[in-house]
Amino acid sequence: MRENPPDDPDSVAIDNLEQLGLSTYAARTLVALVGLGSGTAKDVSEVADVPRTRVYDSVEELREKGLVDVQHSTPKQFWPVSAETLGRVFEREFQHRLSRLGAALDALDTGPRRTEQEGVWTVDGHEAVTSRVTEFLDSAEDEIVYITVEELLTDEIVETLARAAERGVRIQLAGISPTVQVRIQESIPGAEMFESLWIWSDTPAGRLLMVDGTKTLVSVRQERSESVPSEHAETAIWGEGETNSLVIVLRAIFTWRLSNTEEE
Repeated sequence: MRENPPDDPDSVAIDNLEQLGLSTYAARTLVALVGLGSGTAKDVSEVADVPRTRVYDSVEELREKGLVDVQHSTPKQFWPVSAETLGRVFEREFQHRLSRLGAALDALDTGPRRTEQEGVWTVDGHEAVTSRVTEFLDSAEDEIVYITVEELLTDEIVETLARAAERGVRIQLAGISPTVQVRIQESIPGAEMFESLWIWSDTPAGRLLMVDGTKTLVSVRQERSESVPSEHAETAIWGEGETNSLVIVLRAIFTWRLSNTEEE
């Protein structure tokens, strides 16, 4: 069996189609047909390393999803839908799955939700930390205090901060260069800048966030290496609630620092 490089378009397409629910043979068959434009079981088998007998099963799987048309000639010809149609089919299926998941989770969530989180919780991985930060920012009602390094101040985070500002939330930022401050204030005109106690980029710290004085998150970055891939190069702890220990400590630090900044 031929092996394609991991960044090869065929490999990328097959991998994503599998994640979207297609079997391996069906994903390979579809990618082969898209590349061919149309073809027979023999054509697909030669291009996709799929046994000819399995091509027919794969085509049937694809046909049931509306991804392939079949011409009942001798031999049979298979015709893939366009890339646009393919995207719409999977988008509808994804939305359907999300809807079913939401309904199932709502049915499971019958008990009262606790608003006070005891202890400190850990989040590992850059995407997971970013997701938690975004969730906290979206929940803000009064104030966001955020210290971060520039590489973590992504467009997604800036857009989330801008939405919060539109809701009337006070935004206070630190740790970023004057150049980036200008960019931020263009997107969020009301954002206030303050000086951190040290040069934030010189430390392994990643983010220090407080939302409404009741939610806090602190992350640290690790040097990327073979043992620490990029997706695991950030780890965070977070806490929530008026009496949460992490919240109490960081609220005191932020209150002291911001009051000194205003005096200066």
